[in-house]
Amino acid sequence: MLVIEKAANRLYELYRAFPREDGGWNADSGAIFHLDSNDVRPTAKPGWTSADAAGLPIFPGLARYEEASAGLVPHALRFTVSRSRRAYVPPATHWASSDEDPDLPPMGMRVRLKAGYDVPKSFSRETKAILKALKTYGMFVADNGSDWYLSGAPHKGWRNGRLASELRQVTGRDFEVVRMQGLVTP
Repeated sequence: MLVIEKAANRLYELYRAFPREDGGWNADSGAIFHLDSNDVRPTAKPGWTSADAAGLPIFPGLARYEEASAGLVPHALRFTVSRSRRAYVPPATHWASSDEDPDLPPMGMRVRLKAGYDVPKSFSRETKAILKALKTYGMFVADNGSDWYLSGAPHKGWRNGRLASELRQVTGRDFEVVRMQGLVTP
């Protein structure tokens, strides 16, 4: 569950949240992020997770229909991998694997779509906007899941079949690693 409190500039993210009979909520974990500061999560310590395995906020990394349909996604995105390394790269604060294979990506690793990737003219406006963002801002390994899976905020305007079909044409070879400084390992 993601909740933005606009007046306080706070983002609350809960993992596995369930409503209680008394109107309250239970969750397996929660994190508070400050949206009015570069110190996004001032109380986070190395090793802390959040609703995201990497300890990063989920909301800022979501592909949002309103942005993509306007032709501009002005931020990095989040993505998942099926196997990650027991390590993380800041701003991530947590790893989610026991595998120490140095060939696996750590949480927080940033990749960018290569500048020379030629975006097909036939792609939808939304896909083009997402790929432009991936060339400009890149994306972070945020959690374990399907390989190269981008997360998006729900919206009835997404044409999921077309979007998935177009994004599947972009492969791992089309990306380059751009951030690995400060690698934290056990």
